Amino acid sequence: MTAMTGKVQTVTGLIEPSAMGYTLAHEHLLANICPPVDRGLPEGPLTLDKLGSDRRHWDRNPLNARLESEPEAIEEMRQFKAAGGGTVVEVTSIGLRRDPAGLQRIAEASGVNIVMGASYYVHHYHPPEVAGMSEGQITERIVRDVRDGVDDTGVRAGIIGEVGLYWPVHADEVKVLRASAVAQKETGAPLMIHPGRDPAAPLDAISVVKEAGGDPSRTIMAHIDRTLFQCEDMLALAETGCYLEFDLFGHESSYYPLAPIDMPNDATRIDHLMALIEAGCRDRLLVAHDICHKHRMRKYGGDGYSHLLENVLPVMRRKGMSEDDVQALFAANPARIMAFV
Repeated sequence: MTAMTGKVQTVTGLIEPSAMGYTLAHEHLLANICPPVDRGLPEGPLTLDKLGSDRRHWDRNPLNARLESEPEAIEEMRQFKAAGGGTVVEVTSIGLRRDPAGLQRIAEASGVNIVMGASYYVHHYHPPEVAGMSEGQITERIVRDVRDGVDDTGVRAGIIGEVGLYWPVHADEVKVLRASAVAQKETGAPLMIHPGRDPAAPLDAISVVKEAGGDPSRTIMAHIDRTLFQCEDMLALAETGCYLEFDLFGHESSYYPLAPIDMPNDATRIDHLMALIEAGCRDRLLVAHDICHKHRMRKYGGDGYSHLLENVLPVMRRKGMSEDDVQALFAANPARIMAFV
């Protein structure tokens, strides 16, 4: 037993799980996801006359991929809180310009609980030193972020992730995931995985976690809605005991540039969730938006971080989702997985 056991660790301190309220389980508030290799793409402000293009081709404007304004994030969080929100799990990991002190200021100014991530994103975003680090050294770094805080900020991570994987998985990504699983075991923190874009990727990642001594039941598999498209595949993943996270609500585009997939719309996401609930998986489901581009923020013409509460939730109820189901998705499940064990 430690002081963290049974508590949720936010950037402003430990809280009771019951204090989380309605929770977005996967978001970004301060991050830079511009490709580390300059593709020579033109950069320009997001303006109304280009909004349609920016929504469709959201990976073509480097400025769109940089969330760097604390005042903008504070205003977006205030809107989320006004809509009934309580907590945001901010999983910007190392390599995406994680900003612990900035997240702490946003939480204090907005009144929203913010849980910060640890570990590393996909291989192309790894800092150069990762290639030469051992699994043990990576584990030590993650454990330090959770127990002591990041560098000299004193701001502690409350979740390990999102741990980024490509497909096929790079050897350094396997090393990071194994180290993250060990850190999960040592700290009692939850673990979140960003799987590669292939239906085989989630189960492969869970097998790595198990082999390293990690706990699938304390693991969140992110991006289900761009990775698995058949309910039988989702159920097979659920059988491992991990949490299935539908975290792209509001991302409704047939022109997904990162892989040749048919991105589901929000109504289809709800249908998948209801099918999984019917199959007995309700207590292992999470929801979010994964906002990491300006065009999805309300300030720039998007639905913002309140979309699930303001727009999706009424559709969930119209489609027949019970209040117990709603409470599970938005409150009970996040509280359970985010509490340290």
